[in-house]
Amino acid sequence: MGRVSRRAFAVAALSAFAMTPTASAAPGRRGGAPASEMRGVWLATVANRDWPSKPGLSASQQRAELLTHLDTAVRNRLNTVVFQVRPTADALWPSPYEPWSQYLTGTQGKDPGWDPLGTAVEEAHARGLKLHAWFNPYRVAAHADPTRLAASHPARRNPDWVVAYGGKLFYNPGLPEVRAFVEDAMLDAVARYPVDGVHFDDYFYPYPVAGETFDDDDAYEEHGGGFPDRAAWRRDNIDRLVRETADRVKEIRPGVRFGISPFGVWRNASTDPAGSDSRAGVETYDDLHADTRKWVREGWIDYIVPQLYWNIGFAAADYAKLLPWWAEVARGSSTQLYVGEALYKAGDPAQPAAWQEPSELSRHLALAKEYTQVRGHVFFAARDVAADRVGAMARVVADHYGQPADPPR
Repeated sequence: MGRVSRRAFAVAALSAFAMTPTASAAPGRRGGAPASEMRGVWLATVANRDWPSKPGLSASQQRAELLTHLDTAVRNRLNTVVFQVRPTADALWPSPYEPWSQYLTGTQGKDPGWDPLGTAVEEAHARGLKLHAWFNPYRVAAHADPTRLAASHPARRNPDWVVAYGGKLFYNPGLPEVRAFVEDAMLDAVARYPVDGVHFDDYFYPYPVAGETFDDDDAYEEHGGGFPDRAAWRRDNIDRLVRETADRVKEIRPGVRFGISPFGVWRNASTDPAGSDSRAGVETYDDLHADTRKWVREGWIDYIVPQLYWNIGFAAADYAKLLPWWAEVARGSSTQLYVGEALYKAGDPAQPAAWQEPSELSRHLALAKEYTQVRGHVFFAARDVAADRVGAMARVVADHYGQPADPPR
């Protein structure tokens, strides 16, 4: 997804089990209620997950739906909306780099007749909300046919930039010209609008697909010299994207915060003694070539939101074990830790029994208060905040959000 597929992956990623490792982190000092905390919600646009409800609505209908999501955030005493504005190498603003998103009109490149990002920033601020612009750096399309892209699409003008993998199209992170382009495309929005944050999700190199190889042989041959292996070179490519984006954000709009929401497992302890007490079948360090722990410890990013989308007691990835591991990673760093929460699972009959209980997410927030490194939570996603199938969000608000709170600075 986007986020639809990435959430499915959060389940599929746990299918490969290893030996149970030992716990790796200790609680931080217990503290009282924070003076400020992140209370965020993701507003996903890929595949029309949250907004617009379907492509092809009129500009006024789209705007009305967007404002309803903002109002719902305020009603639930949230303070930050993470708005997906570049879901598939496209744009929800009039970009000189990439075409208008197909999720607006149904046709990639077609002008929707209004400026969703500009409106979102203005209307969020009018309601006292922060607006973080959410970008996916390398995903081009959820299909593998370049001819389905808009004729002007950079991926069609530069076919050597593109790798087909797993039935989808991706920009090749190993090409310096690709990295420079996607940074330019994303940061155009930062230059144009007074956004409060820049946000990446969990997609860097794509999630592995059994029996397929991500074909970056030519790029590795040209640019991989000096690295011990391809994996180290790939991690360096993503490190460069993160460092360069952080530097450029600060140059373009000082004060804007840069954060990332990775898959919740860096490495299992069975793979690396520094890893978490988990048995996930995907590890971001090895499979997505994203050294998320390093970014925190080096202070390259302002905040991190690991997607801890599992219930307390889930054997392969226990929220109660991953939370202290991430708290220990953040301890002493300049990177603030927020926790990604799976509101979308609450009341889903396909989920374990814990997710049928309205209290599960409230228990997460109560546990997080044991760790002073945790500065708040972000909920996936806006549609689920609005629907609140079993009252899990209402329970969080009643138990933890009795008063409004400003986000951390």
